[in-house]
Amino acid sequence: MELQQNLDLIFDVDAVLRGEGAEAPVLRARSPALVNVAEQAMQEGSSLLCPKVIYKEFAVEGVRHERLLLDGGQYLESKLLVQHLAAAKALYIVLCTIGEALETRVSRIWESNPVYALALDGVGSAAVEALANAACQYFEKQAAKKGMQVSIPLSPGMVDWPVEEGQPQIFRLLGEAGAAVRLTPSYIMIPRKSLTMIMGIGAEMKSAGRACDTCAMRESCRYQDHYAVRPLPTSPIFTPLKTWGKRAEKRGGAIRKTKQAICS
Repeated sequence: MELQQNLDLIFDVDAVLRGEGAEAPVLRARSPALVNVAEQAMQEGSSLLCPKVIYKEFAVEGVRHERLLLDGGQYLESKLLVQHLAAAKALYIVLCTIGEALETRVSRIWESNPVYALALDGVGSAAVEALANAACQYFEKQAAKKGMQVSIPLSPGMVDWPVEEGQPQIFRLLGEAGAAVRLTPSYIMIPRKSLTMIMGIGAEMKSAGRACDTCAMRESCRYQDHYAVRPLPTSPIFTPLKTWGKRAEKRGGAIRKTKQAICS
């Protein structure tokens, strides 16, 4: 089903710069003009966002070897998931996307204005990161109302859960509900600014720790220190593309706060 809550997408220009693959403090010092381009892209990009959160909840019926057995005869198979979610009573299977409009705009101007197109692409990365983080906080609050806790979010691409195994499992469980996003034969999601994750729910789930520790890029990622020093109720999330962010802080750049739209 689609989450009908209005979620705040909170991100700043530094998040956009990280979405471009840059180190924000370095770029601010060396090229203020590119920071201005990112700020302009934030203004336009926010109007192109059509965020959606699609999710399904499954009860966990048991564990067998490296397989989580779910209600309805469904299952998830992964050493990583069994390690972190064996104690879960239920799972949230979640898909986040910001839609196609921003990507279409980037494609149209890439040849004529690549610098601005890259900044717009960074807006998309920052926005889907903020959407996923807002969704995590929402599900954490829903679990708390039931006297439950949530696990750290787990995504395909983490250690012991390859993308080529994890993404088909998630889309199989979502079924027609996940039709807003298409998974290609090479396991790329279309629209590309889309993210998937699984969260466990239970009385004794552990949300402490860093998802970075289970990331396949933990040895080389240059953003780990950034996320490690910014505590939040929910832990950071990771995808094969980049580490997802935490709540935006104002560090010399404008903060963009956008309400989630209900898009057709």
